[in-house]
Amino acid sequence: MTTAVKTDSRTATPKLAAIARIVLAGLGGVAVYFSYEPYGLAFMGVLGIALFYISLAPWPGVGGVASSRPPAKKGALLGFLHGFCAYVLLLPWVGEFVGALPWIALSLTLALWTILTGIFGVLVARWRYGFIAFALMYSAVEFLLSSFPFGGFSWVRLAWGQINGPLANFAPWGGPALVTFMAALLGASFAAILLSFVGEQSGKISLATPAMSATGIVIGLGLLAGLGVATPEPTTGNVKVAAVQGNVPRMGLDFNAQRRAVLANHVNVTKDLGASGERPDLVFWPENSSDVNPFRDREARDLITDAVNTVDAPVLVGTLTKDEVGDRNTAVVFDPDTGAGDMHHKRFLQPFGEWMPMRDFFRIFSSYVDMAGDFKPGDGDGTVRMGDHVVGVATCYEVAFDAAYRDAVKAGAQILTTPTNNATFGFTDMTYQQLAMSRMRAIETDRAVVVSATSGASAIVHPDGTVSQETEIFTPDFLVEELPLRDSVTFAVKYGQFIQWLLAAAGIAVMLAASVGARRGYASSRSQQPAEAAQTDNEN
Repeated sequence: MTTAVKTDSRTATPKLAAIARIVLAGLGGVAVYFSYEPYGLAFMGVLGIALFYISLAPWPGVGGVASSRPPAKKGALLGFLHGFCAYVLLLPWVGEFVGALPWIALSLTLALWTILTGIFGVLVARWRYGFIAFALMYSAVEFLLSSFPFGGFSWVRLAWGQINGPLANFAPWGGPALVTFMAALLGASFAAILLSFVGEQSGKISLATPAMSATGIVIGLGLLAGLGVATPEPTTGNVKVAAVQGNVPRMGLDFNAQRRAVLANHVNVTKDLGASGERPDLVFWPENSSDVNPFRDREARDLITDAVNTVDAPVLVGTLTKDEVGDRNTAVVFDPDTGAGDMHHKRFLQPFGEWMPMRDFFRIFSSYVDMAGDFKPGDGDGTVRMGDHVVGVATCYEVAFDAAYRDAVKAGAQILTTPTNNATFGFTDMTYQQLAMSRMRAIETDRAVVVSATSGASAIVHPDGTVSQETEIFTPDFLVEELPLRDSVTFAVKYGQFIQWLLAAAGIAVMLAASVGARRGYASSRSQQPAEAAQTDNEN
């Protein structure tokens, strides 16, 4: 009886360890979710990575029990659970008005990428400097997720959850890619320190020293990087801006059927702005603020012209246009003196929304695919001229893409705007998640950003990423403020793409090295089995 009890106890230990790993991986994903807005707890993102790394790493033996190392196939499960727990909590807005299927499908699809993180995370976590290798590998997988397929889905980058923490200071030096790497490195380093002090190993301080050094370096560099964020020297002047939020008649996909009412709302709020006595130099309307094409509808053109004349300033109007290429999501400058001027055709279009890849195939699963548009991307540099000022424009979904604002700044933009239409997503977290991206872009590019949304939240963002004014959701309103014009070009704007490629290449190299090491280890174990069997026979 005593022997049976001991056997059961030993058998139960690895089972409990496996369950604990699953729990840690899932909790790590939940923690990462809480780093994003509207919670904005940056330390939770680092904690989430730490928990995930612990779930993948070898666990030192305790109380005479041998150390445990999860196999690669278990790493696949752990990676999938970590990703799915984060994404399914982050993205409910995707299915707000089209049902749960697209939301769950997208979360599952994105979690397929984190299977790679789990598989290779198990392999590199066995290395002495595995916490560094893990951060590189994590960056590589995020690059792939943000690029493929259909242009990727940059919305779920780890960096966006660091906007309220010191790691956001790395944005001017390497953009979101460097912020992600530093967050992953810090989390994995914390985990490595903890693991080195668990169990019955000798020389624990020496084991923890590399991870402690990495932690200190990341924190120190983050504080040092913050000294160079939003310094006043590049300011060449100031400009008074206004963001107009007209609101929509009601929420949901059908609000576009009331597009004339949406236009009228923005015209009326703009007239209120004119009557307020404020004299802005630039006025920004949201994406889709005039879903009636003013170049084909005289009434819409007259309404816009009337509003522009009331404020006596250039107004950037979000509308829909059509040319020889096809339908466009367009931001058009209307000037009180010269009329219609520069246009920005949205370059980075949202798949399954503004365009539908593989429409016939996906129609098999849902009739909602026919609600997706057939817009064509623009090919400009992301700037428009409004009076004497060059303005960078990233319309809604574009703000998640590095090239959008970087190209605009390189083309001379001294201030930026994010016109967006969030009405379809109701009162969900989507608008706050997107605002966090605009804040990160402000820090990255050293530019003020004016966020104008149809239904909110509109905001005024300063070059240091702080929000000085913000509207309530589904409330007609306008914001007015004087903002700095900048002519600086940050290191991230110049070389951020190369930094991302370098991190991704290093991460892929780590994965290849881990694969080779795993194959050699497997071959070695296979070759030892016959010798061990022969030795056992001789002993018998």
